[in-house]
Amino acid sequence: MPKSVYTGGTGEIEEKKSRFIAHIEPVTTEEDAVAFINAIKKQYFDARHNCSAFVIGDNSELTRCSDDGEPSGTAGRPMLEILLGEGITNVCCVVTRYFGGTLLGTGGLVRAYQGAVKEGLNNSVIIEKKPGILVNVTCEYTEVGKLQYNFANKGIRVLSSDYGTNVTFKLVIDLDSLEIVKKDLTEITSGKAIIEVLDKCMYADVNSEILIY
Repeated sequence: MPKSVYTGGTGEIEEKKSRFIAHIEPVTTEEDAVAFINAIKKQYFDARHNCSAFVIGDNSELTRCSDDGEPSGTAGRPMLEILLGEGITNVCCVVTRYFGGTLLGTGGLVRAYQGAVKEGLNNSVIIEKKPGILVNVTCEYTEVGKLQYNFANKGIRVLSSDYGTNVTFKLVIDLDSLEIVKKDLTEITSGKAIIEVLDKCMYADVNSEILIY
């Protein structure tokens, strides 16, 4: 599945006194990307170049890049190659360059712009959405310990717990693991657990927090 940016970030490198500052931003439309690029250009109006690249769509259907005055093929395209190579979509990157007085040559520019993008991505939160399914598991209080042990042991993600007359756990399970999980939960509770399959979803794990899409 494609990766996407949860939280954008910035990163900076220096090459022969030229500063390359990368700005990473999540976007979902070309209009979002253009607005972000224009905002960075306005913020860094005194820079020699503000080169850009963006990828949009679950299958990276839309890609654009700009050298913004750098020699053709030395900035935008290399930046785009990093985004595509990392499998990241719905992302826009702008690299601002402050010229340091020394020409870097074609190879030097490519390395610098790609290095800046990598640094920006390193300082961003990148997530990978996975197909899952939401499930409610209801049990008696006497079965809670067994279920919690199983969840922890099998890495099953618990979204919420409702303690009423009985206990209901809301889970998100990998789509291809559903039948195995249902079989395990039925066995460890001797068939007492009520398993209700809800909706399919996409989910991502961000610093141990589960995000549902």
